[in-house]
Amino acid sequence: MSRRDVGTDDDRVRVRPGRGSRPRTKVRPDYSDAPRGMVISVDRGRYGVVTDDGVHLVTVKARELGKGSVVVGDRVALSGDLSGRTDTLARIVQIDERAHVLTRSAEDGDTAGHERAVVANASNLGIVVALADPTPRTGLIDRYLVAAYDAVMRPVLILTKSDLADPDEFLSVYSSLDLDVFITSLEGESIEGVDAVRARLEGDVSVLVGHSGVGKSTLVNALVPTAERATGHVNEVTGRGRHTSSSAVALELPGGGWVIDTPGVRSFGLAHVSPDDLLRGFDDLATVAADCPRGCTHAADAPDCALDEWATDEIRATRLGSYRRLLGNVS
Repeated sequence: MSRRDVGTDDDRVRVRPGRGSRPRTKVRPDYSDAPRGMVISVDRGRYGVVTDDGVHLVTVKARELGKGSVVVGDRVALSGDLSGRTDTLARIVQIDERAHVLTRSAEDGDTAGHERAVVANASNLGIVVALADPTPRTGLIDRYLVAAYDAVMRPVLILTKSDLADPDEFLSVYSSLDLDVFITSLEGESIEGVDAVRARLEGDVSVLVGHSGVGKSTLVNALVPTAERATGHVNEVTGRGRHTSSSAVALELPGGGWVIDTPGVRSFGLAHVSPDDLLRGFDDLATVAADCPRGCTHAADAPDCALDEWATDEIRATRLGSYRRLLGNVS
């Protein structure tokens, strides 16, 4: 057996033995037959999960899944104690492939442009808009529409506070889009129109998004009477609502299906969306853009852009202006 070359002939030199070179195994555990469940809440390293057998669990995730990898709506494989008894803990060992992922990008600070999954596997994006108090923000609504189409989700427009303002003027901006629209109003202690919204969402997994103060938590409490989500108010000076939801949570609808309530936001980054996919969120413009010259960027300085000839009235000009503002952010 040859002597190991240590770089010196001095016998007084002591050399530590080398580490073994045993390769890591490439065999991964098979969780195909493991019990499954849906993540319904995420809170400081603990994940609420309801199993396919209807048992509610508090779980942790396997270290190899990585930070931030599990979101509300995920279908996951489970191991450990699945009894749901107090002081027991199960473990999420695998995240199943997602059918849909609603994603937003950070717009400020060191994480600008970094995309983050908001919820998984929701087939409907319920965009909750107050007709007044606070006033509708079409720019944010357009961002939500783009995000829905990018995630291959069905957008549902839910208007609140129609007792404070007529919805016709607002809806005229979106009349050319293929949208499911529901109009609600507060009538005493109840919400008029909520039954139609519930009927539309039942049987599906849906996520509700909206600007702070639009009445999203109030709507959720009407859809799911046992939800008891905290509600806030709109500041009379700033016109802004107070955040009453701090994290996403999935709530089971009485007639089946789930509705995921999310924290109110004032922005929704789309840096992860390509210019081509952005246009899909403006399907009224996409039809017109088909007549543009080859290679047209559709920007304000694009020569012979068919969108300029199309925007002949205030509503169309508003739609085109919103699209081009977003285009400037994702190009």
